[in-house]
Amino acid sequence: MEFLIVLAVFLAVVVFVAGPLRRGRVAEVERRESAELADLEAAKEAKYREIRDAEMDFRTGKLSEPDYRALDRGLRAEAIQLLRRIDAVKPAASAAAHDAPAAAPPRSDAPVG
Repeated sequence: MEFLIVLAVFLAVVVFVAGPLRRGRVAEVERRESAELADLEAAKEAKYREIRDAEMDFRTGKLSEPDYRALDRGLRAEAIQLLRRIDAVKPAASAAAHDAPAAAPPRSDAPVG
């Protein structure tokens, strides 16, 4: 009987001590995913700027039509790859956000007046 009590106390201590360590790993993964998503979003905006700049260069006569078409095709393909990578990272980031505890809803039974 004493052995079971000691074992139960030991397991409780292990769970209590290991809890923050597990949460720390989860938080680190969430930070990495969030940073990766931010980097991808910045790269997407930069790629959109490149596409707009190429279009402006074509309209002002700095690029011939064949050069513009080739450049535009390549830039848009790169943008599509970025969007796919963002879509792959977002579900993991949003799943982690859904696992976080939500704030308690406001109480409606509080006295008014």
